[in-house]
Amino acid sequence: MSTITAQASVDSASPTSPDAARAPSPGGRPRGPAKRRPRLRKTVLGSIPIVLFAVLWEFAPLLGSPTFQVFLPRFHVVVGAWWDLLVSGELWSHFSASLARSLVGFAIATVLGIAFGLVIGWYRAAYEMLNPLLEIFRNTAALALLPVFVLLLGIGELSKVVIVIYAAFFPVLLNTAAGLKTVDPLLIRFGKTLGLSQAALFRHIILPAAVPTIFAGIRIAGSAAILVLIAAEMVGAKSGLGFLITSSQNSFLIPQMYSGVLTIALLGLIVNSLLVGLESRFSRWRTDQ
Repeated sequence: MSTITAQASVDSASPTSPDAARAPSPGGRPRGPAKRRPRLRKTVLGSIPIVLFAVLWEFAPLLGSPTFQVFLPRFHVVVGAWWDLLVSGELWSHFSASLARSLVGFAIATVLGIAFGLVIGWYRAAYEMLNPLLEIFRNTAALALLPVFVLLLGIGELSKVVIVIYAAFFPVLLNTAAGLKTVDPLLIRFGKTLGLSQAALFRHIILPAAVPTIFAGIRIAGSAAILVLIAAEMVGAKSGLGFLITSSQNSFLIPQMYSGVLTIALLGLIVNSLLVGLESRFSRWRTDQ
């Protein structure tokens, strides 16, 4: 009897059973349609404020004078200008230029920030020696150093990539170091009771526990990279979204200027979504993912 009951339990939980899609995973997490429903609900709820903002943008210019409508065109006018730029290929040329600069600078900053963050987070002597210097540079705004980078590296691509590296480096560095320092001492003690070596303790316990904090810094660095790059392109560049915005403003092409702003927002959303996806992938062990 017990054998039959056990077999029935196995059959009801088999992947081919309709109930299997609704049943929670062995870890207690929902899967299948049950897992997609919260995501759909979250997407719908998150889209409502965006739609309301678009509606407000569409009708708010009508409340002002005709001159005000020139400076703040209606939403459908901006979308039309954005589409024209897209079809002509001009938008993609500026978008790809900004994307390449930000990706190169962000990737280099992430690698360097994690590497140095692991060192100063793991070795106390390195932290005590380097922390004063890091605090000086961290509190120096990246845009304040833009003239220095332009003088030393020229007005070409290198100065823009370097300023992105500078802006994105410190969030990754500091969060990586903080992530290692704030690991639960109980986890470290548990690893030591298991007889793990220092290398194994770092690899299997400390580093995974620090991943959420490290990715928080990476997401901040992603936003900082885009922000600083756009500002740098506004000052001295012949391509890029920052250049598109300033050149459109100088030519009094107001809808095209707002199209550049919208594209920057779109770029930020894409980068943030990719980083959130990577964070979820590397933090599967967390129960709240």
